[in-house]
Amino acid sequence: MALAFPGGPARTSQEVLAGSRILVVDDEPANVRLLTQLLTKAGYQVTGTNDPRQVVDLVSTGNPDLLILDLHMPHLDGFEVMQSLGPVLSPVRYLPILILTADTSSVVKQRALGMGARDFLGKPFDRVETLLRIRNLLTTRHLYTTLEQEQHRLEAAVRERTRELADAHLEIVDRLARAAEYRDDNTGEHTLRVGRLAGRIARLIGFSPDDIGVLERAAALHDVGKVGIPDTILLKRGPLTTGEHKIIRTHTTVGARILSGSRAPLLRMAEAIALTHHERWDGQGYPEGRMGTEIPAVGRIVALADAFDAMTHIRPYQDAVSIEDAVAVIFDQRGRHFDPSVVDAFVEIHRQGDLAADRNAPPLPPAMPSQDALLPDSRQTH
Repeated sequence: MALAFPGGPARTSQEVLAGSRILVVDDEPANVRLLTQLLTKAGYQVTGTNDPRQVVDLVSTGNPDLLILDLHMPHLDGFEVMQSLGPVLSPVRYLPILILTADTSSVVKQRALGMGARDFLGKPFDRVETLLRIRNLLTTRHLYTTLEQEQHRLEAAVRERTRELADAHLEIVDRLARAAEYRDDNTGEHTLRVGRLAGRIARLIGFSPDDIGVLERAAALHDVGKVGIPDTILLKRGPLTTGEHKIIRTHTTVGARILSGSRAPLLRMAEAIALTHHERWDGQGYPEGRMGTEIPAVGRIVALADAFDAMTHIRPYQDAVSIEDAVAVIFDQRGRHFDPSVVDAFVEIHRQGDLAADRNAPPLPPAMPSQDALLPDSRQTH
């Protein structure tokens, strides 16, 4: 009979099974010696014991490939031994048991096989038949363990491939976010800063670590719809006309359409953020005029994170202001433009001194503009 490991050459069963570990349990020392001699000569590694109370420890530490077990023994009989092995042998650990006993009644056979024994031999045993039955049981054990190893290998390969696909997915998301942002932020860092700040806010208001990780990525896509806005409007240095305002506002619905229809949690969240990050707590935002908790929490968080970053960084159409000025404007808009709980978390982050992280702000203007001027216009990402 030829056996093979996955991807390896076929080998005879004797070659494959050579060195298999066999545990012999019998209260008669002569029987243990006889079986040890027979099996050692056949190329197996044999451990023998006359005390059935040692079986659990020997199985746990020696990891045998086969257990040869007598039934009628002092202290513990063979049935009790098999029962005691239950906690040791997990569902995925396969240990064939060969019963070798002088009691060959049908009742005993049925009970032993029902408790998990894989084969049954009577005493006195025939040496040739015993070796053949042992070889068959070890072959089954080998095939089982080989299949298990191959399953583990395939599972590891699937995990690695899934990780690679996830990494590629995230890279595409990052590049898509930067492609949109480069149009009016030539550093491409705005999306990353918004994601990081959104994550900090979400952590303080009770988001789970997993949801925070998704939010930090999804927030980067909040303005992906800007790819549909003409540069003449997006980068215009002067005030926008009423018609231009209407066009710029479509970046929310354009972004949501770009991201719609995905089964990926990250893109579903990004779709909600793209659509709602210009909604206001008081219902005066766009595109749908949602109010309060009608706006998804992720949209409310990104609205504030985006506004803060837009105010504190230079854009072609607006100068930057200081962190303190931006915080003052956002706090003034608590309960109007922004969700009060989100503002409170943001203020706590400021109190802890974390708002300056990753800011890379340019020099500040000499004087503070009016509060209305500080809120970014609709081309910016608030």
